[in-house]
Amino acid sequence: MITVDKEPYALEAVDLRKSFTGVVANERVSLRLRPGSIHAVMGENGAGKSTLMNLLYGALSPDAGRLLVQGTEVTFHSPRDAISAGIGMVHQHFALADNLTVLENLILGDEPRRLGAIQLDVARARAEATCDEVGISLDLDARVGDLNVADRQRVEIVKALGRGARILILDEPTAVLVPSEVDRLFSSLRKLVKAGLAILFISHKLDEVLGVADEITVIRRGVSVAESIPREKADRSSLATLMVGQSIGEIGIRRRGRTMSEVPHALEVCSVSLPASATASSLSGIEIRVAAGEIVGVAGIEGNGQTELIDVICGLRRDGTGRVRVDGVTVNRLGPTARRRSGLAIIPEDRHRQGLLLGAPLWENRILGWQSFAPNSRHGFIDRSAAKADTRRLLAKHDVRAGDVDVRAAALSGGNQQKLIVGRELASEPRALVAAHPTRGVDIAAQHAIWSELIAHTERGMGTLLISADLDELLYLSDRIIVLFEGRIVAEMEPSSADAVSLGLAMTGAAA
Repeated sequence: MITVDKEPYALEAVDLRKSFTGVVANERVSLRLRPGSIHAVMGENGAGKSTLMNLLYGALSPDAGRLLVQGTEVTFHSPRDAISAGIGMVHQHFALADNLTVLENLILGDEPRRLGAIQLDVARARAEATCDEVGISLDLDARVGDLNVADRQRVEIVKALGRGARILILDEPTAVLVPSEVDRLFSSLRKLVKAGLAILFISHKLDEVLGVADEITVIRRGVSVAESIPREKADRSSLATLMVGQSIGEIGIRRRGRTMSEVPHALEVCSVSLPASATASSLSGIEIRVAAGEIVGVAGIEGNGQTELIDVICGLRRDGTGRVRVDGVTVNRLGPTARRRSGLAIIPEDRHRQGLLLGAPLWENRILGWQSFAPNSRHGFIDRSAAKADTRRLLAKHDVRAGDVDVRAAALSGGNQQKLIVGRELASEPRALVAAHPTRGVDIAAQHAIWSELIAHTERGMGTLLISADLDELLYLSDRIIVLFEGRIVAEMEPSSADAVSLGLAMTGAAA
């Protein structure tokens, strides 16, 4: 629902500019968010979206330009100023305290007090009311550090809404949600905009933007190249072209239909079972065989054993039963580094928590996990010169946009961070790859680039176990798709006969 033009914009940015040590991140960026509407912001990774969001939320101050809330010009010195002005933000990478409970995170910095004492009963009632309003279920007593990625995202959403925000900035809010959860989120957002809330929705997913946004702004290389496009005048092709400045080429077609029984196995998970713990799901009798040159997809609602399966294959969990083989070699007794030497590579679930050292330079992140491998090591010592040269080659090959190999990983956009990880893991030409959510939170151009890399390496004989919450990704890339539910394989499907509905039913246990 879009309000009439005479009403002041809920949030308006006019010709914002921001640079960092000579690098311009935003140049003449303008944005107009109407009350009672959902406004999508799109752009490639590194286009300047994150800088813009931080300017709107008070985490950064603009070098030039104006910012208005409800028609009144404002100056934010911190996020607290933005929150006081009625702006809430849900970050793509969570700003939560792992050692605190969900309830404690929801009220952190805004605790209801009486006579100096925190009123936990009042806080609980407010949190439950917010959860009911937006249709999100949370265990308020769970420790955040024990939650999976999807539940962490839900905590962020409830935290922002629970503080009375009338303007809500959502940075990739669906990146960790399965289709049914996305539908519930969008239903909640529509209820909120009917009540007058204004929502700024940042997403790389064209179908989601076209399905939920009232208006769309596209940013390319720090400049808003298209402002407030009405949804009915936008389509996938035009938006993709606006984002990257040119049409996106086709991805190579997967060669399916080969007789995999005649091909050696690159990765085997044989009768693997794992006991449940307070912080982890169980696995029961998992049998997966990935042939060389095959992509086997794994679908499932997060928290149904995907993380535990990855840990078993990587060697982070060795307390279960069964066997793991890489290229025909049993690796049960081997640690993560030795498994890499056997031909295994891993694209982890969470690039920040598991894939990168954000405070370290790019060249150190390039060799992370591969320090003792050529060309990074000489006579048992790290060869910095060789490692840096190799990193420069990798950045160029995978179009990782960074100033230099000494730049900290934290300075890169999410998509460039992901391309660095993918390039690092594929550089060794592994026999087997476990790819967990390889394109989570990346733009369409980066997604196509990563898909093309996975296809190319698979066609050269790599076996890939693809774990993804993106059903389109699974259906496009996989030769076979298995479904995990409560730690068991409950279904196996051919992409040609599967669709989002059948996968969704199996993921919720209908096929069990």
